[in-house]
Amino acid sequence: MAFGIKRRDVIEWKEKIDRGEIAFLTHYWLDDRFPGYNTVTKVGCGDLDRLAQWGKKYGLKKEWIDHRKDGYSHFDLIGPKQKEILLQEGQFQHIWENNEGIHMN
Repeated sequence: MAFGIKRRDVIEWKEKIDRGEIAFLTHYWLDDRFPGYNTVTKVGCGDLDRLAQWGKKYGLKKEWIDHRKDGYSHFDLIGPKQKEILLQEGQFQHIWENNEGIHMN
């Protein structure tokens, strides 16, 4: 279940994907399959080869791309890998920490 996300943020994420950019979108998210994690970062790109190459540098397999019919295919990042990648990418606006872990601004 996704929540705590602004429509404008989704629109901007999609626009970047449409331009072939690597785009980041972080939002609150709860899923019983991943207890203890409450955010996800979706990293998308309209150029799937570029997205796969981007993910490869972080050890992400292209098979992990969530292929979407709507054209907004993306990797889902959660947990320690999410923080690691966001920090390395300089996406500081997507994270802040407290005792509960990673959260979006």
